[in-house]
Amino acid sequence: MHKTFLTAAIAAALFNSTLVFADSETQTIKQQLDALKKDYEQRIQALEVRLLKTEENAKQANTRAQEVQVTLEQNNTSKKVSSGQNNFNPAISVILDGRYANFDNDPEDYELPGFALGPESGLGEKGFSVGHTELVISANIDDKFYGKLTLAVAEHEGATEVELEEAFIQTLGLGNGLTIKGGRFFSEIGYLNKQHAHAWDFADAPLIYRGLFGNQLIGDGLQINYIAPTDTFLQLGAELLSGGRFPAGGTTSGIGAWTAFADIGGDIGIEHSWQLGLSHWQANNIEGRETGGHDAHGDGAAETPSFSGDSKINALDFVYKWAPNGNPKSQSFKFQAEYFDRKETGDVDMLVDGTPVETTSYDGHQKGWYVQTIYKFKPQWRVGLRYDQLNSNNTGSDTDVLGEAGLDNEGHTPKRVSLALDWFPSEFSRVRLQFNRDDSYENSDNQLFLQYTMSLGSHGAHQF
Repeated sequence: MHKTFLTAAIAAALFNSTLVFADSETQTIKQQLDALKKDYEQRIQALEVRLLKTEENAKQANTRAQEVQVTLEQNNTSKKVSSGQNNFNPAISVILDGRYANFDNDPEDYELPGFALGPESGLGEKGFSVGHTELVISANIDDKFYGKLTLAVAEHEGATEVELEEAFIQTLGLGNGLTIKGGRFFSEIGYLNKQHAHAWDFADAPLIYRGLFGNQLIGDGLQINYIAPTDTFLQLGAELLSGGRFPAGGTTSGIGAWTAFADIGGDIGIEHSWQLGLSHWQANNIEGRETGGHDAHGDGAAETPSFSGDSKINALDFVYKWAPNGNPKSQSFKFQAEYFDRKETGDVDMLVDGTPVETTSYDGHQKGWYVQTIYKFKPQWRVGLRYDQLNSNNTGSDTDVLGEAGLDNEGHTPKRVSLALDWFPSEFSRVRLQFNRDDSYENSDNQLFLQYTMSLGSHGAHQF
């Protein structure tokens, strides 16, 4: 029994110690849990404080952003108004042109056998002279129209003459690739005709332009132009002209001439580009187109040739351009060629004081072409080579009258070779030295030109 009691006592002692140990461990765990709870509560409170601060900062940032946005909108509105006002202020530019010219022959004796020359078809003055100076004013009239005015100032026989060269309006944003132009403008016939003389690659016009147009064809009328929405450049257009200016000439009412033209072109890679053009000009019922003759009537009175009839011109032009990596700043090459064919039927009168003294029927066929290359071998230097050639086959009932009118080719084929060297320190200035070996007429002529062309004020980009 004593043994049994001892065993029970030991078991009770062990049980009590176990309970004491368990109670102590439970208290420890409880204390740890309380500490963790308190730590988490502190962390949550800290996170809540940070969240409140972040929300407050976000509100302040949003308020500041709204203030900045309002300020920017006000500034942009001000800039738009200012920009809009500037867009409607006219851009004014002046093209200063001057030259020194030397000829072996007397420029007053110049002629082009087979072609009755129109105004401004001569060689110009010998020695120093002011060339073709231009005053250009252009601006957007509003969001629908653009306007341009060009005045040409030149010396002629010792007198300063001012001519209205361009005065037209043109639509803006008409849509569907359409543009309409109205007023006085350069015709789109050929490639070179639409360009101003200061943009030419040589100091003078090609011989065929001199023979057909008196250097350039300018018309009063309406032009419509359409650019197709194709990957390849395609332009179609037509012009309705008054026909009161050379090579139509005379007096007309309504539509005296018209032009149709088409251009197609594109790029070959990034370094090559090309353009091919076809055009047609026609004037019917021309009355009294006066030109220059080179003979006089038997009594010594000056005679003026006058043509009446129909005239039509077909033209073909091609341009190819190359530049390394498509950047022509340092180096480039351009090949350019044009061909023209004119046919006319009617009568030619020789006038003395406006009265016909001789008359012949006239069936004219004149054609000509030129080809030129321009190589830019350094950023400020380029060299150009051009060759011109003409041909005519004009017939009529009185060959003597044709001869007096300058329409007899005299068995001669007009041709010319030109070499030019250009130095252009910037896009606004150019100095050119050019030599022509001119076989336009019977006596060969060596011609030398030293020309400067300077642009003052804003100036638009040139066409392709």
